[in-house]
Amino acid sequence: MKSIMLIGYNGQLGSEIIRIMKDLSQYKKLIVIKVNSSKLDIANKGSVLNHINNVKPDIIINCAAYTNVDQAEEDYEESFRVNSLGPRNLAIAAESVGAKLIHISTDYVFDGKGVIVNGEKTPYKEYDTPNPINVYGKSKLLGENYVREFCSKYFIVRTSWLYGEKGNNFVKTILKLAKEKGKLQVVNDQIGNPTNAEDLAYHILKLAFTDEYGIYHCTGNGFASWYDFACKIVEYAGIDCIVEPVTSEQFVRKAKRPSYSCLDKMMLRSTIGDNMRNWEEALEDFIKNTLKL
Repeated sequence: MKSIMLIGYNGQLGSEIIRIMKDLSQYKKLIVIKVNSSKLDIANKGSVLNHINNVKPDIIINCAAYTNVDQAEEDYEESFRVNSLGPRNLAIAAESVGAKLIHISTDYVFDGKGVIVNGEKTPYKEYDTPNPINVYGKSKLLGENYVREFCSKYFIVRTSWLYGEKGNNFVKTILKLAKEKGKLQVVNDQIGNPTNAEDLAYHILKLAFTDEYGIYHCTGNGFASWYDFACKIVEYAGIDCIVEPVTSEQFVRKAKRPSYSCLDKMMLRSTIGDNMRNWEEALEDFIKNTLKL
């Protein structure tokens, strides 16, 4: 019987992976080993090696991450510990027991300039060269590099603008502020792919039972600005709120954000198939059926 060690099982993505494994019959016989930060510090190499060598899982899914993009600019050592050393230790441990490692990464490994084709920006493909512009992105890229260096059976899955039922995210923040204030200002010059955690979890599990190793992009289909995203959140929730577009210069934050971080899912299409929903469809379903607003 196959065993999966799920690190960060109680977070936004991990909780969706757990739910899908309970709901879909093909996953119900799996042995699931749930791990969170209180049980295992993934930045502690000795602890990681001992834990994984004792359990010997067939598959390790790493959903643990330091995700506070602005705070990472000051707390860069903690960002490095979790996002770089953690994946390195998991990669070394996975290799020692012959396990597959699925590591979740981010669109913020790119600089936001996009790939110019015929004078137009186009989404980043998996083979395009990363060039992060903030500490969070740099720490995530180093984690990716460590996974590639120390583990032979890896899947690096980059996603973006993720939201789900558990934890904090942009959707919940906009819903809260829209109800409280009735008027919001949201940047309209950063473009990306809103992604429903349920859709991402489904594809991660599908990948886990293949040997199609490599780097993957896995996001909602279509692209939007944060302003577009916010407008749809308010619309689908039926909240009476005015959303105004502003520029990144008007909304200064500690960490720079890539202005264009759309991802192309070439590897997904070429292997297990791309069944990610359009971002608007997935968002509407999330608000009306998951959050039940």
